[in-house]
Amino acid sequence: MKQVIYRSQPFGFDRAMLAGILVGARRNNARDAITGALICRHDLYLQLIEGAAPAIDALYARILRDDRHSEVRLLLSDTVETRMFPEWSMLDDEMPSMAWSPAEVMAGAFEAASATTVRQIFERVAAIARQRPTPAV
Repeated sequence: MKQVIYRSQPFGFDRAMLAGILVGARRNNARDAITGALICRHDLYLQLIEGAAPAIDALYARILRDDRHSEVRLLLSDTVETRMFPEWSMLDDEMPSMAWSPAEVMAGAFEAASATTVRQIFERVAAIARQRPTPAV
């Protein structure tokens, strides 16, 4: 199974746009057996997606073409044995789990972060998600 983590900057971020992204992602990801999480705030998207390699590659290609994202950068692409977010077609986390300030993000904190550090962010989000009720499919 393939796991990808990328970051991008939202273009025209607002709650309505985020809601649209999440509705579409949840519908399409459920169809394509993709799971993951989107960490977001006004200046940053950080997303982990996981599933069969062809489905992940196709999704990442769509993200690269999506005009709601700018400056998309791949942070991690790896093969994993188990899903980090098995119950979530797309979990949303509006940054309570992030430790970096907006200034640190603009200064390149993600680009400087190791793959281990970025994965640990999502491990914290996954631990919090396990305490939530299982989402309806």
